[in-house]
Amino acid sequence: MATKLLLETIEGRPTARRPLWIMRQAGRYLPEYRALRAKHSFKTLANEPELAAEVTLMPIRRFPLDAAIVFADIMSPLPALGIDFDFDPGPVVARPIRDEAAIDALRTPAREEIAPEVMRALALTRRELPASTALLGFCGAPWTLAAYLVEGRGVKDFPLLRAFAASRPDLLDRLLAKLSELMTDYVAAQADAGADAVQIFDSWAGVLSLADWERLIRPHLASLLDAIGRAGIPRILFVQNAPHLVDAYASLPAEVLAVDWRVDLGALQRKLGPRSVQGNLDPAVLLAGADATRRAAHALLDDVDPRGHIVNLGHGILPETPIESVEALIEAVHGETRVHG
Repeated sequence: MATKLLLETIEGRPTARRPLWIMRQAGRYLPEYRALRAKHSFKTLANEPELAAEVTLMPIRRFPLDAAIVFADIMSPLPALGIDFDFDPGPVVARPIRDEAAIDALRTPAREEIAPEVMRALALTRRELPASTALLGFCGAPWTLAAYLVEGRGVKDFPLLRAFAASRPDLLDRLLAKLSELMTDYVAAQADAGADAVQIFDSWAGVLSLADWERLIRPHLASLLDAIGRAGIPRILFVQNAPHLVDAYASLPAEVLAVDWRVDLGALQRKLGPRSVQGNLDPAVLLAGADATRRAAHALLDDVDPRGHIVNLGHGILPETPIESVEALIEAVHGETRVHG
C-alpha cells in the first residue's frame, strides 16, 4: 500500500521531502478551472458532485501536489440546518440569525442529510487520486460560520456579529454549540467518504480580542476538535489574521497548526516542539513571479525544520497567480531532496 507523504508528516515521521499543497489550489488561477467556470456558476460547481470532483482533481493532474482538497464551500453543510443562502460573490444569507426564534428554528439533521453532494464528490475524487496523494476534507469553525449567519454576509470586522455577542452572549453560545455539533457530524461523514484528514478554517477569529476569544470561541472550537480527535481523524487547524491569538489557539488539540504569513513559522515551530506545522508563504509573493517565489520558498525552507512541516501558503492562492510561480514553488520544495537527502 502506497504511503502518503502528508500523513507521514502529520504523524511527525521523517520523510524524504516536505509535502506541499496549496490552499484554494482548485480555483481561478487555473485556466482549466476558468474555462469550466465560464460554463457553470460557482454554486453549480459546488453542488454537482461530478463537477466538484473534476475541479478537485484539476491541480493534481497539472502539478505533483501531495494532497487534494475537496472543492466545496465553507457554507455547504448549512442547508441541513434549514439555512438558505446564495453567492454574491461570497455567501449571502437570506434570513440572518439575530434572535431566539431564528435559533429555535434551526433543524437537527441526520448525518446523511449534511451536504451529501460533498460526500459524493469525495468518493468520486478518491477513486481517481493516485494512491500516494492524500485527500483532505474541511469545515468552517463554529465562529466563522456564525459570522456569516449573524452578519448575513462577509463584511469588514463583522460589527453586527460583535454586537450580537455583546448583547446576547447566551444566544451566541447556543448557535456556536449547534454549529459545533453540525461540524462534528460533517467531518465524520467526510472521513467516511474518503477524506484522510481535515482542515478546520477559522477565518474570522482575529476580529476578537484575546479575552473575548477565550470566552466566546475557545469552548466550542475545543469541543469540535476534541470530537474530531476522538473519531481518529487527523486535524489541521488554520486560524487567519490572528497573530495575537497564536499562543492561545496553539494549545488546542490538533495534530497540525497552520498559520498565515503574518506569523514567524520557524519561531513558532521552535516554540511548539515536535508538533507539526503548516504554511506559510505570503500568497502575494507568487504574484511577483517565479524568481521571487523561489527566493521566498528557499527562505521558508531554511527557517523551518523539515520534520513535521507541510509547505503551503499563508492563505488561499490568488486568482491572478502565474502558473510559473506555482511551478517554481514546487521545484523549490522537491529540489530540497537533492540538497538535503
